[in-house]
Amino acid sequence: MGALTAAAILFGAFFILLFSGVPISISLGVASFVTALMFLPWDDATYIVGQQMNVGIESFSLLAVPLFIFAGNIMNTGGIARRLVDLALVAVGRVPGALAHTNVLANTLFGSLSGSAVASAAAVGSTLHDRQKEAGYDPAFGAAVNVASAPTGLLIPPTTAAIVYSTVAGGVSVSALFMAGYVPGILMGLVIMAIAYVFTRRKGYPKLGRVGMAEAARVLLRAVPGLLLIVVVVGGIVFGVFTATEGAGIAVLYTMVLALAYRSMSWRDVKDVVTRTVTATGIVMFLIAASAGMSWVMAYTGIPGAITDTLLAVADSKTVILLLMLLVLLVVGTFMDITPAILIFTPILLPISEELGMDPVHFGMVLILAMCIGTMTPPVGSVLFVGTGVSGVSIEQVVPKLLPYFAGLILVLLAVTFVPALSLGLPGVMGLLE
Repeated sequence: MGALTAAAILFGAFFILLFSGVPISISLGVASFVTALMFLPWDDATYIVGQQMNVGIESFSLLAVPLFIFAGNIMNTGGIARRLVDLALVAVGRVPGALAHTNVLANTLFGSLSGSAVASAAAVGSTLHDRQKEAGYDPAFGAAVNVASAPTGLLIPPTTAAIVYSTVAGGVSVSALFMAGYVPGILMGLVIMAIAYVFTRRKGYPKLGRVGMAEAARVLLRAVPGLLLIVVVVGGIVFGVFTATEGAGIAVLYTMVLALAYRSMSWRDVKDVVTRTVTATGIVMFLIAASAGMSWVMAYTGIPGAITDTLLAVADSKTVILLLMLLVLLVVGTFMDITPAILIFTPILLPISEELGMDPVHFGMVLILAMCIGTMTPPVGSVLFVGTGVSGVSIEQVVPKLLPYFAGLILVLLAVTFVPALSLGLPGVMGLLE
């Protein structure tokens, strides 16, 4: 009863504050402190919660987060997106509705490099918007394709979502998480392309002209330096050449040299990139600190165990419990961004998944994929807002066009959940699973 009372106080205070317009990080911190006061004296609650918030960000692996954010901002400013879009145009230009497929492929490539769905939606969407308009595309349809495909980069490494999950989940292998994201991420992109193909054929959207071998080779050579970032960073991390944090530092150096070599970024741009990186880092780190305080309060009061026992008592079927978990994650994704969702719900749902026999790497992919869908859903879908903004259309116009993609991505989520090999096959073959 003590754990259930603590859960009611903790989550009740959190959601009251959240829906009152208080920032998520402040809501987490206040709710954690109020709950701690119910079980500890003022001095102990103040000291311990504050200490746990500090401990939560004293992690070498978390240094990778601001560094990958920095690298992503450099890529978004340094002309790399344009080269990847050109490569995607060459790759799928002969397919009906080529610009829609180019959008998906470019988002997959750029998202995997930048690790940011928002940056990908902004860079690729703004690059292709005018070309799609000239080709007669419905702007709402083009925006829907962009919004649906931008989150693929949150699954395909290098991705900060996997690093955050690894930290919260107690040190799950980052290398295993990186490899586990490839198949779900690629499957996600292929399903979006298949749905887009059906609609582009129905609308009669055109192919692009044939590109000569010389032009195709030139486009490929221009894009190769950016693509090599994946090989260098992910390869180095997976094969133990350097840690995820060291790989993030190499990514910053690599992208900075590349942007300066392209002469597409001035010193004024560098100042802007640094400012945006510092701002984003402050937000993320404060979220991690606040969630660490909440995690300690939950562990101290026994909330995860109580929730696990309650859920297992309510439903004795593994399938039903997994479906309930997915439903919770999809609902949460409609009003919470991916980082706070991972920070809050990993300590709650990971023990349940382990009771059901799920590997932590597998559960991490399920969690991240569910949150990817959340980034494109109203009312708080960050990718949805950015995608509609760069396309100049309203959310009301885009959401109906997104419904087929929602359906397709939920099928992908179900497949990844109930077919563990989709996540664990690649890291298993490479010997990365514990």
